[in-house]
Amino acid sequence: MTFHDHFSAQAPAYGRARPHYPDELLAHLARLAPARDLAIDVATGNGQAAVGLARHFDQVLAGDASATQLAAAVTHPRVQYVCLRAESLPIGRAVADLVTAAQAAHWFELDRFYAEVRRVLRPGGVVALWTYGMLAVDPACDRVLRNFYRARVGRHWPPQRRYVEEGYRTLPFPFAALSAPTFELAAEYTLEELVDYVGTWSAVARCRQLEGVDPLPELARDLLPVWRGASHRTVRWPLHLLIGQAVPI
Repeated sequence: MTFHDHFSAQAPAYGRARPHYPDELLAHLARLAPARDLAIDVATGNGQAAVGLARHFDQVLAGDASATQLAAAVTHPRVQYVCLRAESLPIGRAVADLVTAAQAAHWFELDRFYAEVRRVLRPGGVVALWTYGMLAVDPACDRVLRNFYRARVGRHWPPQRRYVEEGYRTLPFPFAALSAPTFELAAEYTLEELVDYVGTWSAVARCRQLEGVDPLPELARDLLPVWRGASHRTVRWPLHLLIGQAVPI
């Protein structure tokens, strides 16, 4: 299997700038799980979801294929970090209550990943995949951000990005679906923090690599007039969620 590493180069910014997942989401998943002994978070990055899950589960196995991301992960006494691929989990059969992948499943070799999910989940175990799309601030800022997303770095998005843009509606999901409430991410960002977040996009990394240019100063310049001198602004992301049980449909 080939690991396309889009995020190691910006691992410190990823942990600093990416939004945290709402506890209401993680608590909902814990209620659905048959027990709260073990949750597995794959493609954990810096552990944003894993640390949140540790508030609800006795143990969290958090894995990522990037050792650089794991080196920047947030430590927690109930979270064990392991360098691993989502398609090959170093754990026995029917031992996990929950498997999660936050903003990551569109990168996986899905057939192999789903086979592993079925193998490691205990009866009644739950799998949850989620993604968040384009952020929103206000109409003026949103126009600048959409133009940057599409016109400036749009050609650098990997093809898997379409699953995110489609809100995971077209992502194959061969499990018995469970209803998913509506959740959103929200954060209070300064202009600098917002630009820092955009710097974690895979398309920005590819732009730097292929063009030899950092596009973020252009974005900061274009956002400054519409930021209107505010210190912090509320930034929101719609969150799209797939939840299922390990019985194939």
